[in-house]
Amino acid sequence: MSEELLDDILDNENTEEESGELYEHIRIVVDKGQAQERIDTFLTNHIQNISRNRIQNAAKAGNILVNDKAVKQNYKVKPNDVISIVFSYPPREIDITPQEIPLNIVYEDDDIIVINKQAGLVVHPGHGNFEGTLLHGLAWHFQQTKQPVENKFGYLVHRIDKDTTGLMIVAKNETAQAILAHQFFEHTIHRRYHALVWGDFNENEGTIEGNIGRSPNDRRKMMVYPNGDHGKEAITHWHVLERFGYVTLNEYRLETGRTHQIRVHSQFIGHPLFNDATYGGDQILKGTTFSKYRQFIDNCFKLLPRHALHAKELGFVHPTTKKEMLFTSELPEDMTAVLEKWRRYDKTEIAGN
Repeated sequence: MSEELLDDILDNENTEEESGELYEHIRIVVDKGQAQERIDTFLTNHIQNISRNRIQNAAKAGNILVNDKAVKQNYKVKPNDVISIVFSYPPREIDITPQEIPLNIVYEDDDIIVINKQAGLVVHPGHGNFEGTLLHGLAWHFQQTKQPVENKFGYLVHRIDKDTTGLMIVAKNETAQAILAHQFFEHTIHRRYHALVWGDFNENEGTIEGNIGRSPNDRRKMMVYPNGDHGKEAITHWHVLERFGYVTLNEYRLETGRTHQIRVHSQFIGHPLFNDATYGGDQILKGTTFSKYRQFIDNCFKLLPRHALHAKELGFVHPTTKKEMLFTSELPEDMTAVLEKWRRYDKTEIAGN
């Protein structure tokens, strides 16, 4: 893996990655003149900066397919074979000093740890965020509890951004990381988010499709390329949970995990997230011009000084036991407080009419 790609991963974290999935998919068509060779040897020789150990872990996880069938590491490559391999990103060699950071751990065993992340917590170090991250807190936790882990801060499988709250999973060994990466690649991970967005909807549910890539004008932002000429495929399903007239509480289900996916797709259809400064949701986009209403919105922004997005449900198959696991997280206090304000405001408006 190139240094440029690894740098881009860290850049994503600092521009706030929403459910960013940490894997790479590589497809290779074997040359007609290729002699038979073990696939782990073949891949080591054909992919830069990939260790044999990572290839073997990928094989154990069922992440190496030849002609659409999973193979073991001793499979002999043949001419014209089509190889598809999913690699989880290795931990970058970064200096992590354990820091005592409060973590809401909802589940932990020898292979995984599930965390209900608070707002304002960056997942891992990057440009401008060299301490106080989730990984620093995990290093402290593993050090204090002497939990079995192959490195001192765990193996990331995905991320949620700094100001998004809710559930995420971290692997504690490379094998678990590889197996979970395969589930993300196959879109079998169950992920549901709740978000408060501007505006009302004519329908009760829908699907947003449109490639997502970086904005050419601002690297910190993403944008939708509806013609598919740039970016990567992104699919978001939504349905209405509660209507307040000027804003709506929606549930979102992700098929893909692109940078800022829910936030960008919501802006694309004209419903940016409430108080999302990056994508225009920190302005009054719907409602009246009365000063009383403007004060109401300002008070909401003060209660919720971030975009209104929460990773509410996370489901997956355990990498070792193979049991299906599902976790649910209640909305944080700041989102709950704003929703209660909207419920009271909505009733007041109805009574006034």
